[in-house]
Amino acid sequence: MADKKPIVLSLGEILWDMIPEGKRAGGAPVNFIYHATKNGADGYSISAIGEDELGDELLAAVEKTGIKSVLQRNAYPTGRADVKLENGIPEWTIVKDVAWDHIALTQDLIDLVRKADAICYGSLACRMQESHDTIMKLLKLSRPETLRYYDINIRGDHYSKELIEEQLSDATVFKLNDDELVLLRPMFGITGTDEEACKWFMDNYDLDYVILTAGADFSTILSKDGEVSTLPTPRVEVSDTIGAGDSFSGAFTINILLGKSLKEAHRAAVNTAAYVCTQAGAWPEYPEVMPDYIAEYEARQGK
Repeated sequence: MADKKPIVLSLGEILWDMIPEGKRAGGAPVNFIYHATKNGADGYSISAIGEDELGDELLAAVEKTGIKSVLQRNAYPTGRADVKLENGIPEWTIVKDVAWDHIALTQDLIDLVRKADAICYGSLACRMQESHDTIMKLLKLSRPETLRYYDINIRGDHYSKELIEEQLSDATVFKLNDDELVLLRPMFGITGTDEEACKWFMDNYDLDYVILTAGADFSTILSKDGEVSTLPTPRVEVSDTIGAGDSFSGAFTINILLGKSLKEAHRAAVNTAAYVCTQAGAWPEYPEVMPDYIAEYEARQGK
């Protein structure tokens, strides 16, 4: 009998990215679930869509990929984000007061969360009260051993220090990028090197891992046992970077749940994100074997 797959959930936004070439289904939490599923999870995207044509199309897009979901339907419009690409880098304008701002707390969600091995959440989906209350309640109803992955994912002005502190208090993993760290330093009065700043969050919020990504340069992961893994970002021919960070998170989470070491999980995350950058959109088809971009980099460096 095959081993049971870890149950991985995401809580938060699902929407249409309105890019110049047309619309693409996305949202950081559902992107995370797509890649966690591709890497071996029994994944579920928890969100809400409108009772409208865009909602119908979004539900069909999710089902077509094989992503499992609990998508509530309500009277608010389906979420959308207007995206402008500058040299392949997305700039977002996210429409407010949409369906995923109103995720309702239901018994079905409570039952699913109580079975979860990992839950991913972020700051954006908590910008309005109803989804905020639902997400924070669900996190508190999860099992003590559940991996709670807080990808801060700051967008626009949809955050506050109070929200970040609240969400960190429930996290076991904290993921942020270098731009977000710059923003958080004065907010929390943090000094020192980037690694020292990451350790500050680990020590103050009793985290198991802190993950810092720095775009095209590197990523670093610290664990509570003192281990540090730093890997360069491989050089690839970039199609766009939409979903790359989410794919990193999904791959890292499932590899940790499957018992891989920190360095193995980190390597899988970097290779997955590099591959996604070579493809258009956040949900590309996976190759039969994921390229080992890190090995290629090390070969070029003579390591």
